[in-house]
Amino acid sequence: MKFWFEGGQMPLQRRIPKFGFKNPFRTEYEVINVGQLAKFVEEGKLDSTITLDDLRNAGFIRNGELIKLLGDGTIDTKVDIEVHAASASGKEKVEEAGGTVTIDKS
Repeated sequence: MKFWFEGGQMPLQRRIPKFGFKNPFRTEYEVINVGQLAKFVEEGKLDSTITLDDLRNAGFIRNGELIKLLGDGTIDTKVDIEVHAASASGKEKVEEAGGTVTIDKS
């Protein structure tokens, strides 16, 4: 008999559930919510024109990280921001406040 024979029952490799798939090519973003952005501008940590370098210098992100703007929260001040990606709701909230969202493709 082979050492892996289990007496006719379902073998272990067929009993254990198989779960999903982890994509090795996934793009991961550091997120900034609209509410956080408004708070940082009101506190004076950021200006009304925000570039990727401003976010790095302020310590919100590290070098090489990609930034995505999400729409959680509210914003009342005009902000011009540069990010790598933005959700539809985040972009809409910034534009309703009079600002612009620039997508950096680099």
